[in-house]
Amino acid sequence: MAQREPIPGGGSAAALTAALAVSLVMMAALYSKGKTGSSSNEEKLRQIIKESRRNQSRLLELVDLDAVSYLNVVKARKLKESARKKARQQARKVPLEICRLCLRTVEMTSFLVKKGNPNLLSDVEVALEFLLAAFRSARIMAVINQ
Repeated sequence: MAQREPIPGGGSAAALTAALAVSLVMMAALYSKGKTGSSSNEEKLRQIIKESRRNQSRLLELVDLDAVSYLNVVKARKLKESARKKARQQARKVPLEICRLCLRTVEMTSFLVKKGNPNLLSDVEVALEFLLAAFRSARIMAVINQ
């Protein structure tokens, strides 16, 4: 970013912000592991950690996929309207997936607030702020590509 180049841009920033948020959620879950006092709670933490790893990996992929899809939009500007529309529709898929992953991660945080390590509540709160920013940013990018 911070270059006079069209990519990476807002969509990539949204994906990266969401990946940072997921990292904080994963950190809170890892610090909580072994301290919940219940096998069912420990299983839930394992699920959160597993899903967080998967989501983080996918969000980091989406940083680059957003850039590629936007370049396709730029290239399509010289083509027929049908090609431009198709490129925008493809580009819209990336921010919509970012939104979906943000929402899924937000859902995981309620368990961490209730059962997780209380010393990590501020980190979960920061993660939620990042997730909100990433969701809103990705939504903007999805709307612009309608």
